[in-house]
Amino acid sequence: MNTPTQQQLNAQARLQAQAAMEGLAVKPTARVEYRSHGRVAIIGTMEALEFAPRLQDKHKTTVVLVSGAEEPSTAVIPLAGRPLAIQGYLGNFTLRLGIEGKPNYETLNVDLVLDLSPQPQLSMPLPPLGYLHSGIDEDSLQQAQAQLDELTGTFEKPRFFDYDASICAHARSGKSGCNACIEACPAEAITSLAEAIEVNPYLCQGGGICTSVCPTGAIRYNYPSAADMLQRIRTLLQVYREKHGQQPIILVVAEDDLPKISQVAPNVLTVLVEEVASVGLDIWLSTLAYGAKQIRLFAGGSIPANVITALQAQLTTAREILHGLGYPDDAVQLIGDINTEYGVETMMPDIPAASYAGFNEKRRVMFMAIDHLYQHGQPAEAILSLSAGAPFGTIAVNARTCTLCLSCTSVCPTHAVYAGNEEPMLVFDESRCVQCGICAAACPEQAITLTPRLLADPLQRQQHVTLHHEEPLCCIRCGKPFATQSVVNAMLAKLGNHWMFQSERARQRLLMCDDCRVADIVQDPEAMAAGVLDQRRQ
Repeated sequence: MNTPTQQQLNAQARLQAQAAMEGLAVKPTARVEYRSHGRVAIIGTMEALEFAPRLQDKHKTTVVLVSGAEEPSTAVIPLAGRPLAIQGYLGNFTLRLGIEGKPNYETLNVDLVLDLSPQPQLSMPLPPLGYLHSGIDEDSLQQAQAQLDELTGTFEKPRFFDYDASICAHARSGKSGCNACIEACPAEAITSLAEAIEVNPYLCQGGGICTSVCPTGAIRYNYPSAADMLQRIRTLLQVYREKHGQQPIILVVAEDDLPKISQVAPNVLTVLVEEVASVGLDIWLSTLAYGAKQIRLFAGGSIPANVITALQAQLTTAREILHGLGYPDDAVQLIGDINTEYGVETMMPDIPAASYAGFNEKRRVMFMAIDHLYQHGQPAEAILSLSAGAPFGTIAVNARTCTLCLSCTSVCPTHAVYAGNEEPMLVFDESRCVQCGICAAACPEQAITLTPRLLADPLQRQQHVTLHHEEPLCCIRCGKPFATQSVVNAMLAKLGNHWMFQSERARQRLLMCDDCRVADIVQDPEAMAAGVLDQRRQ
C-alpha cells in the first residue's frame, strides 16, 4: 500500500477543512429592498432616440436628449445646454435638469438610467444600482437591454454594514477628525453629518473598505460579521491541521472573481467573501495568529483603484507591525496573479495557533492578535514605529503651553485622554488612541502633537501615563482649589488691559473661586458701579 504524499494529505485535509467551514452557521443580516417599475431615462443623442423604441414593450422610456432633433414617437426632454445632475438608486432616481430656482429647471423621476454619453454622467468607481453606462455599438446595446429587463421588479440585497456612532472618530464639538470611510467608499454612499456619518444603504454595494479603514470599528461589516469571519477562518485552519495538512495559506477571493481561479496548490485554502476589501487588519493579523503561513488577498481586477490605494495603506501598517515583531513583512499579500510563487522568506514561522474566539470589536481583536504574535515572535523593540495614518499611536503635550483647560478630554471620541479625578492632570490610555487628531484640533494652545506607533508589549500598553500635571491653585479667600496657575496666568495676560481689571482688587478677584469672586464684586462699590455703567452702555 502506497503511503500518501504530503501534497495528497494537504488536498484531503483541505477538502475536509473547507467542508467544516462551510457548515458553520452565519448570523443573517437585514435586507434592503428595491422596487423598479421599468421607467427608464435614456441619456444621449440620436442613438438614444433610435434605441428607445426597442424598450417600449417592457419599459416606459424618456430620452434626455443631449443634442439633436426630437422625434414625435418618443418622449423626449431636450437638455438644451442645461447642467444635468443624477441622484438616487434603482427604483428611485431623480434627474435634475438646469439650476433649481431658474425658470427652465425641471426634474425627472425614473427607476433606471441608461447613459449613452461618451463619458459617464456619474464618475464614482461603483455607480448606484440601476445606473448603466453603455457604448453605442450593437453588442453593447443588446447587453444593456438585457440588463434593463432584469432590473424590473422587486429586489433585495443584504444590508452590508452596521454603525455605532458612539465610538466614531469622525468629529466632535465642531472639530474634524477621521474621514477615512468617506474618502475610501467607491460608491460615495457615506456622507458627513457633522458629529457622525451616514451610510445610505441603497447606495452601499458592500465594498467593505469603509470597515477596513475605520480605526475604531464604528462601522462594521455584516455580511458576514467579523465574528463570523474569524470563526470560519479559525475552524478552517484548525480542521486542516487536525487532518494532517501542512503549510496552510489562506486565499481571500471575492465571489465574482472565483471564475478567474482555476487551480491552486493543495495547501491553499480559499475563503470566499462578497468583497476582498471587507477583510481588514484585524482579520489579517488574526489569520496569521491562528496559524496561517500567509494570507493572500486576490485583487482580480474587480477592486476600484481608490480602494486599492486604501488597502495598500492598511497593508503598510500590517507589514510594519509584522516586521517589528520579527515576522516576514510580506506574510500578507495583495495579489493580482493567482499563479505567483512566493519563497519561504514570505512565510510565517511555526508558532502555536491562537485560540481566542472572534468578536465584533475591532480594537480588541487586533490587540489579541498582536499580543499572540508578540508572545511568540522575536520583537526587536517593545515600541514599533508606524507610518502616518496608522490607527495606533501616542500624543505629547507641551507642558509650557498647556493650561489644563481639558478641551481635549471633552472631545476625544475613544476616551484615550481623560482628566484626573481630583488634581489637574491629563492622563492617557494609548491602547484607545486612534490618531484621529481631534484632541490636537480642539486644543486652544496648540500644545498637542501626535506620533503614530504601537506599544507591542501588552503590559506596557495597559499602563496609563500622565501627560501633564499641575498643583491646583487655591482660592486666596476660602482656600478651595479651583484652577491651575497656568489657567490663571493666561487669564491675567488676556485681561490685563481690560478696563474692568485695572484696580488691584479687581485683579485679585481672578485668584478667587467663583463663589468668592461674586461675593467680592457685591462688596466692592467700584465694581458695582462699573457693572451699572456697563449695562447702560449696552
